[in-house]
Amino acid sequence: MPRLFIFGFGYTAGFIANAITKLGWEVISTGREGTLSFDDEGAVRAALADADHVLSSVPPGREARGEPIDPVLDRYGDALASMALVDRPLSYLSSTGVYGDAGGAWVDESAPVGTGRRTTRAQADGEWLARGARVYRLPGIYGPGRSILERVREGRAHYIDLPDQVFSRVHVADIAAGVIAGLRAPPGAYNLADDLPCSQNLLVEEACRLTGLPLPPLLTLDEADLSPMARGFYAENRRVANGKAKRMLGWRPRYPTYAEGLRALSATTRPTVASMAPATASADQR
Repeated sequence: MPRLFIFGFGYTAGFIANAITKLGWEVISTGREGTLSFDDEGAVRAALADADHVLSSVPPGREARGEPIDPVLDRYGDALASMALVDRPLSYLSSTGVYGDAGGAWVDESAPVGTGRRTTRAQADGEWLARGARVYRLPGIYGPGRSILERVREGRAHYIDLPDQVFSRVHVADIAAGVIAGLRAPPGAYNLADDLPCSQNLLVEEACRLTGLPLPPLLTLDEADLSPMARGFYAENRRVANGKAKRMLGWRPRYPTYAEGLRALSATTRPTVASMAPATASADQR
């Protein structure tokens, strides 16, 4: 049974784990819902020695707190270097935020990185690439329990008057499919995004149509009184191209636009944490 070690068993990694266990893989992981503690160095190193593939979804550290650029590489980089020498691949979940603001233009994996607000993420992205990893650059992630549908239902959706603002996004199930398709792909960066970048307002309008709820009031950016993090989301404007992932991985998004994704979500309920957890575990963790 092949083994996947995941650093950081969060929302997206949980979907990846669920998908890959259905293909006969065993998953060992760190994180709140994982099977090991990140700080249990002996157990982590032993599990890494038996792993066939390692995936990290751990975000970069915070410079203001003096944290390392990448906590995984800082703590376990030597063990990961040994894996790469014997052709046991590495993967890393990054962000299309590394491209910064493109003024609404298309960006692919050849675009410059490190010019936006996520400079630490860009540094971590570069460190994983330097180690021969498959680096998956992800735009806005949505899926069961985490989409504009919930925000509309809860009265938290923002409908902001920014007609030229464009974003890319991807359904979490399509991320899982892309990572699995890339298990034996050449090292390098891959954008996993859907086929239709568009404004956030189109998502709000579609969610209101699907839920039968009225549109929120149209506000200016200042009137919306956003948090610094949310305001930063609107500070960058780009369209993310996915052609390389299609060519090199043979990947095609099951949900090529927000319309298919939101329709599917509106007809389902969120899976439980248990249903997203790895289906198998090593004997000492059952």
